[in-house]
Amino acid sequence: MSVSISSSIPATDPERWPDVARVPRVSGLRSAIAARIVRQALARLPLRVRFPDGESLGLGGPLLDLHEPEAFVARIGHSGLIGFGESYMAGEWDAPDLVGVLDVLAGNVQTLVPAGLQRLRRVWELRRPSAQRNTPEGSRENIHRHYDLSNDLFALFLDATMSYSSGVFEGFPASWPQLADAQRRKIDRLLDLAEVGPGTRLLEIGTGWGELALRAAERGALVDSVTLSREQQELARQRIREAGHEGRVQVRLCDYREVEGTYDAVVSVEMIEAVGAEFWPRFFTTLDDRLEPGGRVALQAITMPHDRMLATRNSYTWIHKYIFPGGMLPSVEIMSRITEQRTAMRVARSDGFGPHYAETLRLWRERFCDRADEVGALGFDDTFRRMWTFYLAYSEAGFRSGYLDVRQLLLTKDGGRPRTTNDKETAHMATAPTEDAA
Repeated sequence: MSVSISSSIPATDPERWPDVARVPRVSGLRSAIAARIVRQALARLPLRVRFPDGESLGLGGPLLDLHEPEAFVARIGHSGLIGFGESYMAGEWDAPDLVGVLDVLAGNVQTLVPAGLQRLRRVWELRRPSAQRNTPEGSRENIHRHYDLSNDLFALFLDATMSYSSGVFEGFPASWPQLADAQRRKIDRLLDLAEVGPGTRLLEIGTGWGELALRAAERGALVDSVTLSREQQELARQRIREAGHEGRVQVRLCDYREVEGTYDAVVSVEMIEAVGAEFWPRFFTTLDDRLEPGGRVALQAITMPHDRMLATRNSYTWIHKYIFPGGMLPSVEIMSRITEQRTAMRVARSDGFGPHYAETLRLWRERFCDRADEVGALGFDDTFRRMWTFYLAYSEAGFRSGYLDVRQLLLTKDGGRPRTTNDKETAHMATAPTEDAA
């Protein structure tokens, strides 16, 4: 299935999308510097950038159709890659193969800005707003902004399992009818890792819309599932009730830091990305505290290379501003360090399957684009639809380029060394600069 991205420029709502509706004012000097950097970067990329007057830049490859060059440069000059995404939201550029364009950018992200200017990163890059810190209060607001948009919206592009994480396919390319089974396969692998069976007392951190809790209940487990999303809690409870598993599953509106008691197993699917580096030590020590000796934790996590995590640890990105406020992707290395130095748990297994996420995202993106009119009927405007098209394509490109990975990790609690590092020291490992990343 091919997806065409509309080249029409949508009208934007200056009240709802002020930074998209208005092109930022940039000083003449900054604008000139930005224009030079942008042109030099585009000229050496394997893209074909077409200007309105017919001029082209690039080494050839996916087409980027630039409708409003001055606005495009002004936005990048003002806020870097945030401006690049906002320019797409405003309809100032398009691409018949949006994933292809973003794949090129993801594969060349470290070389887009000249080395001399890279050293000035701390001067020009935007900092994350303090309001996005993942304190208990901040986490509730961050989760609310994404997951409480509308259950009906998510239902338009997710499969029947309502799973919003990577599936595990049996082969590529994948087709839409295969997605639900791929999601069940992913869940079953996690439940197998955690050895969930009859009578298992299972804690799930991050309910989603309830599919994992349902499948665990079908195995005879007793499930305590926690979420910060009221919309997800409501639909998950409905699905559990309709399946007749109310006696085996409870879904609570509860922060992971507020959970008490101990469990035989803990499972969490792509929730650690919302924890924030500052709170990773607290997250893993909470897992340790909630897990019985001999218990098992199965995590599914989106990861990035450790050096890139360090280099971007303080960055404020388009994704933070518009999609996942407060988010931060961990590396496998930092998760291993924290568990070894702060808990009695150890990473016993780590399996990566990034290409499967690229396929999952492709299927979501195609369905979202195909049902754009239905998205609009729910009250989401053109700017929102372009924003989410960009988000899904941007994420897919991250996995296709290998910049991102997704992994299932098994953590076991079989004794291990006592805790030797406090939370502040361990968090420093995730945020302190290194010579390679500086």
